Amino acid sequence: MTLATKKITHVIYDMDGVLLDTEPFYTTVTQHIAQQYGKNFTWALKSQMMGRKQLDAAQILVSSLALPITAEEYLQQREPLLDALFLTAQPLRGAKALTQHLHQQGIPQAVATSTPKSKFALKTQAHQTWFNVFQAIITGDNPVVKKGKPAPDIFLAAAHALNADPAHCLVFEDALVGVEAAKAAGMSVVAIPPAELDKAQFAKADAVLNAMDEFTPESWGLPAF
Repeated sequence: MTLATKKITHVIYDMDGVLLDTEPFYTTVTQHIAQQYGKNFTWALKSQMMGRKQLDAAQILVSSLALPITAEEYLQQREPLLDALFLTAQPLRGAKALTQHLHQQGIPQAVATSTPKSKFALKTQAHQTWFNVFQAIITGDNPVVKKGKPAPDIFLAAAHALNADPAHCLVFEDALVGVEAAKAAGMSVVAIPPAELDKAQFAKADAVLNAMDEFTPESWGLPAF
């Protein structure tokens, strides 16, 4: 593991698959829709979609599987199925403990998620007290996010909201495009990829973990537990 040598003063988190265990919802619902058209939704395809704005991801899906619907129609089909699941979202292992610890230690934190604001509200509805530890929330439909990941826009917007130097920000990500976006923003990044993906694909990250509870803050110059 290669740790960043830059002093980390601010921490930014992707949400799906990092803070909340919502990625399986997307897999289940998308596989259901794909099967209706005689198609199979694979992890190879999912890995290309993860972390992107929802319309960008939908266009990749429809094009790759040659579905007889538009990207917009796919999003309409999945919306009621996903919305019901979003309300059941649970924290991922170690996420609450780390974010609450850093908050108590005075480390500014932000969420930078490709999720649009309305879906963010559903996913976090049962976790509003927890999400108060974040000084900034940047969603994918925020007007300042001109381009989705792998462009650096969303992470630069989060750094700006925290009044932080990107060089001193640490990002947690589970998606390849998210890692690329964080590095393009000039930030350090810890990848927590899904078990189904080859960790070797995340070589651009400064560190790769199985779960957030493996993270040792003091290794990055942050206050130890």
